[in-house]
Amino acid sequence: MVKLFLDIETLPGDESLKESIASKISPPGTYKKEEKIREWEESEKPLKVEEEYRKTALKGEFGGILCIGYVKETDRGISQDVITGSEPEILHKFWDVAKDVDLFIGHNILDFDLKFILQRSIIHRVKPTRDLSFARYQSYQIYDTMHEWTCWGREHVDLDRLAKALGLESPKTTMDGSMVYDYHKDGRDQEIYDYCLRDVETTRKIYNRMNFIE
Repeated sequence: MVKLFLDIETLPGDESLKESIASKISPPGTYKKEEKIREWEESEKPLKVEEEYRKTALKGEFGGILCIGYVKETDRGISQDVITGSEPEILHKFWDVAKDVDLFIGHNILDFDLKFILQRSIIHRVKPTRDLSFARYQSYQIYDTMHEWTCWGREHVDLDRLAKALGLESPKTTMDGSMVYDYHKDGRDQEIYDYCLRDVETTRKIYNRMNFIE
């Protein structure tokens, strides 16, 4: 069986989105005085716009993929890499890596990573090399460590918490996903790539523990 452990890091969409976001944000209804509203627009509104803009990194129709980290297990051995480049290049490379994969494994990949990859592939007209089923309560094609850990309950258990529960070193030692955009703006992409691969390696250890492989 060919297994692919994966994780993605994403960025917010084009900054032009801020105009649309700003147009939908209104001052609190309790603010009646013009002076109070003007003060809110100068101080609080820009912060709210920035907050909402950053959230577009979680939405496939707006955000984009910065990198995809993976560890691939085959009967010939194990390989790992972080796929970078323009987003279409990343998607083409990912689907080439994935073309012979039997099982996709990741943490919250059903609700985020794989769904985001598929959405961005559609937007860029990059045809997937695999037909993936996003049916719930299955692990024959996609194994989501978060859902498997919670036995498909409604609780969201992040990778950091699960790693610690299993006595594994957390990959969130120096940064977490909320810091990716700031690191990218500072030109620190290599640190993001390293962080992404740490997430993948931790997910692999968790999968092996949950399946009594190690």
